[in-house]
Amino acid sequence: MHSGSISILIATLLGASRVSSFLSPLRPTFASISNCGRNINSVPIDFTPKRKKDKKISADAFVKASESDVEEEPASDFSQVGFVLLAGGTGSRMKADMPKQFLTLRGSPVLHHSLDLFLEKLPSFVASRGFRGPPIVVLVMDPKYQPEYQPIVDKYGGRLQFANPGVERQGSVENGLNKVVELAGEKCTHVAIHDSARPLVTIQEICDVVNDAKEYGAAVLGVPCKATIKESEDGNTVLRTIPRARLWEVHTPQVVSIDTLQRGFAKVLAENLEVTDDVSIVEALGEPVKLTLGEYTNLKITTPEDMDVAGAILDDRGASPINLLE
Repeated sequence: MHSGSISILIATLLGASRVSSFLSPLRPTFASISNCGRNINSVPIDFTPKRKKDKKISADAFVKASESDVEEEPASDFSQVGFVLLAGGTGSRMKADMPKQFLTLRGSPVLHHSLDLFLEKLPSFVASRGFRGPPIVVLVMDPKYQPEYQPIVDKYGGRLQFANPGVERQGSVENGLNKVVELAGEKCTHVAIHDSARPLVTIQEICDVVNDAKEYGAAVLGVPCKATIKESEDGNTVLRTIPRARLWEVHTPQVVSIDTLQRGFAKVLAENLEVTDDVSIVEALGEPVKLTLGEYTNLKITTPEDMDVAGAILDDRGASPINLLE
């Protein structure tokens, strides 16, 4: 599928007015990613995604973000990074008879796209550059689905293990973190937490956010917010318009040093805090979180329409079928 085909499909699903902003790469200022045409060139920050140092990529390359696009890029050593893959959600907004992570996306369950990336593609990519892949991937999954996935766990000989979900997301993350520590001990210094409902994250994004986390202690993938955001107190009238230049939409993986995350969970428990994502725990400690520029294609599958968009992106990348039991 070429860029024209994917544009037509996404135009149908999202509305023609949103197509260019969904597919286009970031520009040197926020004005060029605006949907409403207002000039805010006063923000002199270059947010243009780069595949190589000092090399800007084209719009077509940004949309594809295929494995071939990133294979020439610097890799990262993942030997001290454990992965926690969250697959315990119910997916109520999908209006399906099963959780969204088990729905079929281009011939394979949504979850399998992330498993294949973390267990096969990413280790192979970094190994070809002389580095080691993640020593452990913890799959946070409802126990009633674990027997179905036991053959896949068995195949990877200790590199893939289960953890049970918590009542809320932070409980699931803490269970996954504890399993990483139990299995890897001091071998892992950082943990990367990823939503299984984001099957389109690229190898380059993962390398970038891990490298930033190693430097800053915590990092999160994100993109500048393109929509105009209104605040309302009653859900009926607008209170104010929030300046978009300071807003980012955050994605996953979110990568944090294990020591920092453990201290954060202790604070959350002691003060009975509610956190909405993983790096919010770091924010509660008053410690810095690096924003790592990601890609707009790293969408979260939430509604049936998202499945169609994700499928079109995979087609445009020329993605191959996934079989984790081969």
